[in-house]
Amino acid sequence: MAKVIGVVGPSGVGKDSVMEAMSALHEDIKLARRVITRPAGAGGEKSITATDEEFDALVAENHFQLWWSAHGLRYGVPRASLNAPGAAFVLVNLSRGVLDRAREAFDDFAVLSLTAKTETLAARLAARGRETSAEIVARLERAGSMRPLGPDVLEISNDGPLGETVQRALSVLQPVRA
Repeated sequence: MAKVIGVVGPSGVGKDSVMEAMSALHEDIKLARRVITRPAGAGGEKSITATDEEFDALVAENHFQLWWSAHGLRYGVPRASLNAPGAAFVLVNLSRGVLDRAREAFDDFAVLSLTAKTETLAARLAARGRETSAEIVARLERAGSMRPLGPDVLEISNDGPLGETVQRALSVLQPVRA
């Protein structure tokens, strides 16, 4: 089974962009597509959309390795997405609030924590157009909190060009890859 890398960081830090670019560069880095109760077409990551009723049924069927609620939505990591053929790593976008549960849920696990300056986050949140101004302010206030700690945490900044961030992320994973 592949090592699971929980990619975390505040809203707007670029988790999905970094994950997609890493996967595109290395065929042994796969993405776990989350099931989210966000309406289809709402933007953001390539996820699997579910209604609340569908999500409840998936929970009852033990479909998820891990699931949680945040920001009025529910998120689930399908067990099947973790068994990607040929994968050395499976990247999954996680909430910082579920890291302790993720450490228990995944046998081989590390955290890739992305950070960015407040100005960078504000610009990205405004550009994606999913949140109101008040929601953006609330997300920015939370951005500095809940910084993950632990020996399994690899932290990098995503303030610059995506390519540079991806190369730094790949380089911090190299000791894990060995």
